[in-house]
Amino acid sequence: MDWLQTVFLALLQGLTEFLPISSSAHLILPSQLLGWHDQGLAFDVAVHVGTLMAVLTYFRVDLRVMSRAWCCSVIHRQHSQQSRLAWAVLLGTIPVGLAGLLLAGFIENYLRSTLVIALATLLFALVLWLSQRLSDSRVQHQRGLEKLQFRDVLYIGLAQVIALIPGTSRSGITIAMALMLGLTRTAAARFSFLLSIPVILLAGSLKILQLTQSLEAVLWGQLLLGTVVAFIAAYACIGWFLTILEKVGLLPFVLYRLFLGTLLLVFFI
Repeated sequence: MDWLQTVFLALLQGLTEFLPISSSAHLILPSQLLGWHDQGLAFDVAVHVGTLMAVLTYFRVDLRVMSRAWCCSVIHRQHSQQSRLAWAVLLGTIPVGLAGLLLAGFIENYLRSTLVIALATLLFALVLWLSQRLSDSRVQHQRGLEKLQFRDVLYIGLAQVIALIPGTSRSGITIAMALMLGLTRTAAARFSFLLSIPVILLAGSLKILQLTQSLEAVLWGQLLLGTVVAFIAAYACIGWFLTILEKVGLLPFVLYRLFLGTLLLVFFI
């Protein structure tokens, strides 16, 4: 992999990690269009580190407050809105963590085809559209994160399991479920981004474990560049998406997914 490929793939990963358009759908395109080989496990680890650093940096104030509140809830049994949010993030991660361990082999062997990714891209475009329609129809009854309930956490956590299907989009399915449950657009997106932190950390840790057992050559310069590019792209993308979501909603991403899914079906299957 040369330096141009490094920048392009890191930029692509950073931009698509947090948008509801599926990073897996996009990462198959370079190989299909340009004949590029797989970027390798070490590069996957590097861009995961970049995107994790981006979301940690963007929500650093929230995370600092949540961490202190969570410690108080554990040590002193003092519960608050922020401690409940921290517990919600941890509890919402359990379903996808367990499913990932149990289904990793099946997903790798049977669900990483272009056909599956194309169909998931199209199907969940409709799910996004439906979630916004339902959300807009009951604006007066929408809730913020301060009114997040255990039922919400359970359903959103289970929805996150569906994102293990390539082409779904983790952020897309969790935001869609949160909107269907009555959360505001901003609350849905913020909770989805907070949920991404333990998920990316778990996925990255698994890849690091796999990397330690691999004989793959490590090109440290390219890995560092990939980490930095992924960080910058992901950080900028989070703020941009929150603004677009509040002002416009999910429709641009619905239309884009329909275009991308159709492109994959017509040209690559």
